[in-house]
Amino acid sequence: MTQRLDANRLSEIFRDSPFIHWLNLTVEDVDYEAQTLTVIVPMRPEFERKAGSGQWHGGPLASVIDTVGDFALGMLLGQGLPTINFRVDYLRPAIATDLTVVARVRRLGRTVGVADIDVVNRQGQVVALGRASYATQIQGEKA
Repeated sequence: MTQRLDANRLSEIFRDSPFIHWLNLTVEDVDYEAQTLTVIVPMRPEFERKAGSGQWHGGPLASVIDTVGDFALGMLLGQGLPTINFRVDYLRPAIATDLTVVARVRRLGRTVGVADIDVVNRQGQVVALGRASYATQIQGEKA
């Protein structure tokens, strides 16, 4: 049986990954029943599209979307998962705001899982949407 990842373990994993640690993600909520993971991401100057603008660049947003989607499935399976594919729709600029990212598991299949990810600013406006698929077959398992 797979050991689920709780908020403390997810936080440890985030700290142990140099890139995820640099993103400075904070686990806000883990909901196994709803199959959602909520993470807070503070704005930092390195994320700016143009120095001094306060506007998020799409690259860090995409990284956050992929990471939080991955661990929405991973929290249920006990580990991070390889990304198969993901897409992002940028709906409005995120300017001078921390972001709340909510990933919802849409499908948890034997070999592929899908997550939908909403990125929301402090005013509650959705600034980006993501959908991603991940390989869910745990290493060592046979297809």
